[in-house]
Amino acid sequence: MVTIRMLDEQQALAALPDLCEVLADCVEGGASVGFMSPFTPEDGELYWRGVAAAVGRREVLLFVAEVDGRVSGTVQIGFALKPNQPHRADLMKLLVHRRARGLGLSRLLMQAAEAEAAKHGRSLLVLDTATGELAEQIYEKLGWTRGGVIPDYALFPDGRYCDTTFFWKRVG
Repeated sequence: MVTIRMLDEQQALAALPDLCEVLADCVEGGASVGFMSPFTPEDGELYWRGVAAAVGRREVLLFVAEVDGRVSGTVQIGFALKPNQPHRADLMKLLVHRRARGLGLSRLLMQAAEAEAAKHGRSLLVLDTATGELAEQIYEKLGWTRGGVIPDYALFPDGRYCDTTFFWKRVG
């Protein structure tokens, strides 16, 4: 059974072990999500504690997908804090553990995040993803518009350069 939930700060802290495992699995699987290999679940704790604190400050919305009660996927909405961008938010870190891929978790997480962003008055969402990876196809299927590609924007976990594609979507 799949459940999508938005977590508060305390729930995020309670979910740290699972969140760390999902992040580590994605990095070790080659995903360009801001971290380098080798990466263990323990390496993600500082990152997730920061996310939990941002949730507590209402700067970030954190969603999880649970499969049979275990966190197997996550996504975040980061609110743009600049005064001239009250209508915009960033979709960040769509992560699905390899053991749970193919279950539609990405679609469910994205739908929940988009709907909640709209409830918070955000009408424009933006994201970036590694060019040529499966995520590009997922975002296009979900109605996101490709904005452009920047070459050598980031690195894959193994140190190779990674082009990045930017997407945007109107919601609400």
